[in-house]
Amino acid sequence: MENEDVAADAALFARLRAEWQKRDPVPAGLVDRMVAAVAVADLSREYALLTLVEGEYAAVRGEGDEATLQFSDGRTSVLLHVTVAEGGERRIDGWVDSAAVAVRLVQAGDERSAAPGEHGRFAFDGVRPGLTRIRLSVRDGAGDAREFQTPQFEV
Repeated sequence: MENEDVAADAALFARLRAEWQKRDPVPAGLVDRMVAAVAVADLSREYALLTLVEGEYAAVRGEGDEATLQFSDGRTSVLLHVTVAEGGERRIDGWVDSAAVAVRLVQAGDERSAAPGEHGRFAFDGVRPGLTRIRLSVRDGAGDAREFQTPQFEV
């Protein structure tokens, strides 16, 4: 009896689907456009563009004691200057070009906040080496709050 109900439901749904496809078909290319739109939205939210600003092969994990990184999603840009301090810890000085409300440094199991200054400047002292991410709460021109985060980078 249960199998008959399932079969009857499947047949009903198949007829309903056929009727909708006949009366209101899915526009050509809609599925591809939606997949592309979702992929782009996800990329801009999760993976901001990473650009090394200083040095031909500058990298935070390199031999040098400092590196400059820039992250941008097209609306907000963040410039980070990472230096090695005494004891192997790092100092991160940053500047954001949007009206930042809050800045958070996130590492495995640890999150710290800094208040951005008048010109978008912020700093974190005593940062442990390891994977790091900066998260910002910013206001756009209309005053609406939104989140910006960098991809993880290693200090």
